[in-house]
Amino acid sequence: MPPGMPPMRGPGHHRPLTEEEKRQAPKLSAALLKRIFSYLKPYWKRLLWVVLIILLSAGLGLLPSVLTGRMIDDGLIAGQWNVLVQLILLSLLVTLVSNLVHILQSYLNATIAQNISYDMKNEMYAHLQRMSHRFYTNRPQGELITRMTSDISGVQSVIANTMTGMLSNVAVLVTSLVAMYQIHWMLATVGVLLLPFFVLPARIVARYRWKIASRTQEKWDDMNQILNETMSVSGQMLVKLFNKEDTEYQKFRTVNGETRRLSIRETVAGGWFRMAIDTFIGIGPLLMYLVGGLLMLQWPIGPTVSVGDITIMVTLLHRMFRPVDQLLSISVDITRSLALFSRIFEYLDIPPEIEDRPNAQAPEVIQGNLRFEHVAFSYHPDKPILRDIDFSVDCGKNVAVVGTSGAGKTTLISLIPRLYDVIGGRITVDGLDLRDIKLDVLRRNIGMVTQDTYLFNDTIRENLLYAKPDATQEELEDACRKANIHEFIAALPDGYDTVVGNRGLKLSGGEKQRISLARVILKDPPILLLDEATSSLDSISESHIQDAIQPLLRNRTSLVVAHRLSTILSADEILVIENGVIVGRGPHHRLVEENDRYRELYETQFLRPLENAEKE
Repeated sequence: MPPGMPPMRGPGHHRPLTEEEKRQAPKLSAALLKRIFSYLKPYWKRLLWVVLIILLSAGLGLLPSVLTGRMIDDGLIAGQWNVLVQLILLSLLVTLVSNLVHILQSYLNATIAQNISYDMKNEMYAHLQRMSHRFYTNRPQGELITRMTSDISGVQSVIANTMTGMLSNVAVLVTSLVAMYQIHWMLATVGVLLLPFFVLPARIVARYRWKIASRTQEKWDDMNQILNETMSVSGQMLVKLFNKEDTEYQKFRTVNGETRRLSIRETVAGGWFRMAIDTFIGIGPLLMYLVGGLLMLQWPIGPTVSVGDITIMVTLLHRMFRPVDQLLSISVDITRSLALFSRIFEYLDIPPEIEDRPNAQAPEVIQGNLRFEHVAFSYHPDKPILRDIDFSVDCGKNVAVVGTSGAGKTTLISLIPRLYDVIGGRITVDGLDLRDIKLDVLRRNIGMVTQDTYLFNDTIRENLLYAKPDATQEELEDACRKANIHEFIAALPDGYDTVVGNRGLKLSGGEKQRISLARVILKDPPILLLDEATSSLDSISESHIQDAIQPLLRNRTSLVVAHRLSTILSADEILVIENGVIVGRGPHHRLVEENDRYRELYETQFLRPLENAEKE
């Protein structure tokens, strides 16, 4: 919450539902409730203890008020010093026990809420791990993290606060009413009739204040947006290059002025809010004293009223105020709670797109004979990406794939580890349909190096061990030597224990790519996929990686999206893809002579850059 927006506290502070929340409010159903309570079921014994403790706490909460009344009547007015001391000591004991009970209740609430949060996070993370690559390309990353963090944390709050708070409020209200009617039914009735006059005006003021606070928050968002855009390095450069300093200042000044005006209104409304609360809280006891005084001094009708009785009734009236206010907001709390569960269940109900077939096999050895049989694929039904792709890669052979950007090259090799599934035809390995091989077995036998190398924010060692957790130091160094990166790592102050930073930002593009290559070498898979692994690197980095790649391709089934001339020349066969269709295939020398499309690609993407480099 930005400065100038103090949180609303006290009775009536509950934020009303927005129009968007009202539109998206989930429908309460037996199935939804059953599913929610399924998370509570393993902890039903603790929940039972919580209920019993809430009832005990509500009963104990009555005793200080009752004992105060007895201190007045049986101790002070009656002149009984011993009785007064005994009642004071008893009141202290009750207060201590009540606080201990409250601590126990808080502990049980926290353990139940934390356990349920733990269960839900584990379930959500395991489910998301089974989602296909398409799921992650279609969903904003922030949305996924929100489901895992704030939504489940919100559920934790619901369990720890909303649910137990509702039970506690009901217990406090019921016990207070029962005690009041036992003491004096006429004063109790007066107290009940006064409650709406306490709560409703305060809630009206709170709603008005919330509207102002919401508008203030919008202006704070606008101000933050201006600051984020114009105070960044790139934003400041743009402002200066287009000479827009005065323009941006006026925009900021306008938003800042509106924020100031709304903040003042909110502060004033908050003052009225507090005044309304304090006024009505003060009026209630006065009216209780007035009615009690009339019954004692003027109209001695109904049950006898003592000074202690009036004191008890005033105290219990205060005790009733908070639970009544909370319970009036119960529909808002329930709606928000159900919305949290619905958002989580929405994700948990998304079926995994790519799974093992019921009778999927786990071959002990995969040789690596790849076969594409009339494969078709599309991300959207009306936009085919690959059509009738039919070719094979024999064990130990190297096939290069070339084509313009968007032709479908990356999509083609992404089908092999089943990042996506074909929608027509099939892909086989050693004669088995990929979908008939267990996913973990299939992917264990495939190594892939992508153009956009990803490293975890951890040490070089841990990033390498991701491929083979039990690898020895000698194996790590051997893989890095083959990837032409060992000498660089050994020269670092922390060597293999160097932290690479988020996405490997402490390393250059070539260094990250060679570590990625070393990771695949360590995995030692029979099938290797390279997706333009050197396209964005400088000549020196490319040379290092090419030196590492060439030995790796020998005697290994490999499919390489080619970007450099050396990759093409060393390939056993080259596939030319255009608009998702294979328009040429064969060795380099034959394609240059016979295929116009390949000749054009060769001259523009491979030969011409090479000639330019030689001139330089």
